[in-house]
Amino acid sequence: MSEKPAETTAVHTRLLKCALAVEDSRAYWEHTDGTKVVTPQHAFEQYWFGARSLAWIEVLLTNLRARFDAVPEALAVLHRWPEMSPDTRRAICHWHLQLSDPMYRNFTGDYLIQRRESPRAEVTRDLIVSWVGQQGPGRWTMSTRIQFASKLLSAALSAGLLTSNRDPRTLSYPRIDDVALEYLMYLLRELAYAGTLLDNPYTRSVGLLGGPLEERLRALPGMRFHRQGDLLDFGWQYPSLRAWADANLATHPATAVGGLR
Repeated sequence: MSEKPAETTAVHTRLLKCALAVEDSRAYWEHTDGTKVVTPQHAFEQYWFGARSLAWIEVLLTNLRARFDAVPEALAVLHRWPEMSPDTRRAICHWHLQLSDPMYRNFTGDYLIQRRESPRAEVTRDLIVSWVGQQGPGRWTMSTRIQFASKLLSAALSAGLLTSNRDPRTLSYPRIDDVALEYLMYLLRELAYAGTLLDNPYTRSVGLLGGPLEERLRALPGMRFHRQGDLLDFGWQYPSLRAWADANLATHPATAVGGLR
């Protein structure tokens, strides 16, 4: 039996070249299901990402492969789901960036949660520059820390976790619809990651933890979640993310492939 895909744990600097990239991710899902090797030259010649330079497409593909090809079942589902609500698309890009980037995962799933608990639920660029420095003391120059802070804030804004791109930046939570939450639950079920289905940086980052998360899970049509004291029961209606997509996306008009808007 093959090992499960796992969240990335080694710190890297790919975020410096590419933030959340929601629309570029959408174009990537449309053109590939991950079964064939895609060269930057091919994507360039076919205008996958519009009038982008070949050099930029090379950088972009490196990032998108790390986010989506690392979980083949997920990319196959996203390829067959070309149209989805903007909220769902944004959430999926956010979660896959978290999976592939431990800095962004810690920033959105831990640090911003701590800031929400402070007297003022906001951040500034200087605060983030300081936080970045704490993640690797002596590892990066001040210029690199500033770049990291800029990209982290940009990605968080695109994900709906901030309300402004000007200091002080008020924290917010994005709207997560049922189909997006079901996608995440079935995705996490097939991954190796730190945490549990009820306590992890992916749900935590969008405001779903404890009672609010359990309430949402109980209402999901693709799951049967129950709690009795300390006993938890996750009743999965489908054996895999792909099976969930086969049944759920194809049979419900509101979420059907080609019909979710």
